[in-house]
Amino acid sequence: MNFTQNEKISQVTNETLVVGIDISSENHYVRAFDWRGIELSKTFKFESTSYGFKRLMEWLDETCKSNSKTKVIMGAEPTGHYWFTLAEYLKENNIKFVFVNPMRVKRTKELDDNHPSKNDRKDTKVIAKLVIEGRYLIPYIPEDIYAELRVANERRMRITREIVAIKNRIQRWFAIYFPEYTHVFGSWECDSSIEVLRNCPLPADVMSLGAEDINQLWREKKIRAVGIKRANALIETAKTSVGVKNGANAARFEMSMLIEDYLIKKEQEARIIEILKTLCIQVPNSEKLLSIKGIGILTVASFFGEVGDIRRFESPKQIQKLAGLAIANDDSGKHRGKAGISKRGRKLLRYTLFQAVISLLMHSPEFRYLHHYYTTRSNNPLKGKQSKIALCCKLIRVFYAILTKGVEYDSEKLLYDIVRPELAA
Repeated sequence: MNFTQNEKISQVTNETLVVGIDISSENHYVRAFDWRGIELSKTFKFESTSYGFKRLMEWLDETCKSNSKTKVIMGAEPTGHYWFTLAEYLKENNIKFVFVNPMRVKRTKELDDNHPSKNDRKDTKVIAKLVIEGRYLIPYIPEDIYAELRVANERRMRITREIVAIKNRIQRWFAIYFPEYTHVFGSWECDSSIEVLRNCPLPADVMSLGAEDINQLWREKKIRAVGIKRANALIETAKTSVGVKNGANAARFEMSMLIEDYLIKKEQEARIIEILKTLCIQVPNSEKLLSIKGIGILTVASFFGEVGDIRRFESPKQIQKLAGLAIANDDSGKHRGKAGISKRGRKLLRYTLFQAVISLLMHSPEFRYLHHYYTTRSNNPLKGKQSKIALCCKLIRVFYAILTKGVEYDSEKLLYDIVRPELAA
């Protein structure tokens, strides 16, 4: 549920205890205020443990009773992952937990004393006052299948980044010790190449082993599409290699470790993708999204992991804002600056949508047509990237309609729904 600022302000009444909290890795600090900003207690410190959380609840109960308060709203800055356990504990105890923007805290804290100092006592007061003014956001904590999808997808993305890092280190190794290696194999990631790198990574190792033995390695592993011709090509390349020869033992060990890490990460990636597939098909109407040509299981799983239960949104524009795709204007008086997207929101959701549009432009004729129309129309033609952003927003509306109404994807309706001012004229 998204509230306007007036609605947020109205939720802080005379019966509300407003609590500002400064969250850290081990200890948290809180201060309590009424709806006018008058402090009702001294700073209270508690630990990030079950005992500390119980002490917090006791402190809240005592503060509420002594000040005749019946509701509690607690505000915090989103500090990495340290707030996860506290937020779940507060939710279980029916305590409303909200976020304030760290930039607002930074810019507001000097209003009281005109001093840029930062400490736990000062920050909690600033956070509480921002909550009183309705300048807060209500965090969405996914549950059930959506929580599983978010955790699994974030893990997949971390594995993907780790694989990319390993690939970069392997490319660096080639550039130093065997620059010509990639000329022999179309991709060093193929099974035949992996087998060579495991057994004879350096040019000297290749020449020492010989073409017949290299070919035998492939035969024993039942690797096809390579044979004695490829082995001979590798031998000839190794003979003329300009790779560094010093530090050979360490170089062999390094490649061995890199290949080992790469294969482990690839296996982990395959396992997490299977988990995502199993989870994704449990979401209602997910199979209708997969029927769109160019949309795969990872795109849908990532979308659900970032958005959660789509029924919590009243319109697709709210998802657009969540993704940071809302238009940010730069206008003042007669000045009309260049508009762009806000980029305020979930970065992974924005990345997922953009990658999905790239795929759709390759596989979907209707999206290719829309892209051509947006970039070539006579009235306000868009640049390539602007058109792709517009298609991201279009894709959000398509997903929203399918998931909320249960309708099938209709490519013809997609084309006829676009606004064409030139036809109206």
